[in-house]
Amino acid sequence: MHFDEQKPLDIVLNDLFNHYRSHVADVSTITNALLKNGVINAQEDIVNDHIAFRTLGVPHLGIRSFEKIFLAYGYTRRDYYHFEEKKLHAYWYAPPTPNYPRIFVSELIVSALSLEAQQIIRKYTAPIVEDPVDKLDLANGEEVASFLQTPLWELPTSEEYKRLLAESEYAAWVIYNRYYLNHYTISIHELPDGYNTLEEFNAFVESLGITLNTAGGKIKTSEDGLLRQSSTVSTLYSASFSDGETLEIAGSYVEFAERGPLPEFSKVPKGQLKREHRRDGFETNNADKIFESTYTTQIKKDR
Repeated sequence: MHFDEQKPLDIVLNDLFNHYRSHVADVSTITNALLKNGVINAQEDIVNDHIAFRTLGVPHLGIRSFEKIFLAYGYTRRDYYHFEEKKLHAYWYAPPTPNYPRIFVSELIVSALSLEAQQIIRKYTAPIVEDPVDKLDLANGEEVASFLQTPLWELPTSEEYKRLLAESEYAAWVIYNRYYLNHYTISIHELPDGYNTLEEFNAFVESLGITLNTAGGKIKTSEDGLLRQSSTVSTLYSASFSDGETLEIAGSYVEFAERGPLPEFSKVPKGQLKREHRRDGFETNNADKIFESTYTTQIKKDR
């Protein structure tokens, strides 16, 4: 994923990906293996299906704040999703032109958590008394890129983190990682033969020693069978907390998506299929299991 034009959106996406790639080793491991095998000639040859962010549903933050950035850059809000068990809302956003990735933004329903968990979250978010996005010059890509890498609240204590982790692993992830890019997604169907089905690509990824998310099966499939998704499991990284303690916590991961042609385009030759011919959007059941790529049950299953 790389954009050459210096539009604000290009600057923001490039900066997000550069930070993400520098912290998620699996990105380079997979890319380098694809290069070595002659599957791609450069990182830029990989088509990015979508990127995802996590937010907190509290005043002045959450989806309604975060989406302002990308709506200003020509993205369009599309379908709504609800995850009852995980206590989440989400929307996906269609890009202004097909060369940009879709965006998936989720939000924790903080009011649905226990009082103790709510108090921990609000302790850190309460000082935010106005929407921080409203202060940004959205036409300034560097300013927005910097904002997305700048903490909006103080670091929690290790005990607060562990308390949130016990109730909502999503809450714990966001309270520490904030707006950090949660994952990017390789469009498998855009790769050459031998790598362009999830069965083939998953086998390739596992041959590199990378662990896949098995929640709901390694391949999560939509009801219509046209959207198939897999993902790596987040590796742990050493995180320092405000009380001086250090914990190994979940970071980000890599997703893989295979979008089949819609029924009305099933006869279109493979080489002529374009983005608009394929299944768009997302699937609640698939996304529900993809969220678990940062969950302890997945990270520690082989340990």
